[in-house]
Amino acid sequence: MADTPALSRSLGTVLLLTAAIFLVIGIRSIAYIVTIIVVSLILAMLAYPATKALRSRGLPEGAAVGAVAIVACLAVMLLCYLVFFSFESLVQDIPLYQQELSARLAEVLAVLDRFGIDTGSFSPSSIDLQRFAGILSSSALSLVDLLLYLFFIAVTTIFMLLEAPRVPGRIQKLAGGGSGKIEGFSRMSRFLIDFVIVRTEANLVHGFLFGTFLWVMGVHAAVLWGVLTFLLSYIPYIGLVVAALPAIFFAWLQFGIWGAIVVLAAVAVLNALVENPIFAHFASRRFDIPALVVILSVIFWGWALGVAGMIFAVPLTLIILMVFQFSDDWAWVNTILGVDHLFMGEQTPPVESRGVEAPPAR
Repeated sequence: MADTPALSRSLGTVLLLTAAIFLVIGIRSIAYIVTIIVVSLILAMLAYPATKALRSRGLPEGAAVGAVAIVACLAVMLLCYLVFFSFESLVQDIPLYQQELSARLAEVLAVLDRFGIDTGSFSPSSIDLQRFAGILSSSALSLVDLLLYLFFIAVTTIFMLLEAPRVPGRIQKLAGGGSGKIEGFSRMSRFLIDFVIVRTEANLVHGFLFGTFLWVMGVHAAVLWGVLTFLLSYIPYIGLVVAALPAIFFAWLQFGIWGAIVVLAAVAVLNALVENPIFAHFASRRFDIPALVVILSVIFWGWALGVAGMIFAVPLTLIILMVFQFSDDWAWVNTILGVDHLFMGEQTPPVESRGVEAPPAR
């Protein structure tokens, strides 16, 4: 009978793992709804410091949330307009791009032929950009679906902002007194919000500088590639590479191999100027997650939620880690992953300058 507690604990762990598997399957099957909730949660994290700042200056809670919501909606509408306008211009100019592509491929084939490399039946006309654009357009959301999607996100975000001031008290009640969990949860909450805010600020700078550089250089659809850089920079390690590929391709079409090299050099310089200070910012606070955990997070959330899951993989993983640390049955997972240090000791000063609230520790 002495092994009964250990047996019960093992059985409980097995049941929890089984429940987690079914939860993952459920998330996959309702990815549309989960994506709306995830995007709304991230937007609420970005907007909450602004609403708190407005409330601290005497503005009523509803008015503060409304003002921030209006500004956010205008920013999203501007972003959507830039994307649609740039994409429409890109589609209209496809015949020009097809001519440029045929000329560049002819140059490549001439070089290969000079070295005696047989290309078989491949010819400059083998790649049809019109067909590729048609496939891309058919796979994109329709305008009505996009507007409905954005409406649900906006409404969910607004209600999250209205509930945000009451969340710390609820967490405090759930945690109870006497334990140090609430302090670790508070610290991780500040980490998470700080990460989302600083990551977004860095992405804005990166996307603006890259788009401006391409526009000055004269690359087709420079604004679209700048917006794409802003969005995909959320994806660790691979986001910037994927965002740079279209710009490098169009620079090659217009200016040849040297144009592609110039854009590639600009990507490397911007990465050194924008990304390294961000990493230094968090390294000074010992905010380090093993690279394997980050990559697996991108793969998992990308599989579960698509592109949105890849973009918000790190914030989503941090939220899950917070839940694990908050549970006696799952805290061991953070130890196995090597992230339990995020919840221990004094690692980061309060982010009061960003207006972030955290539940008080007892």
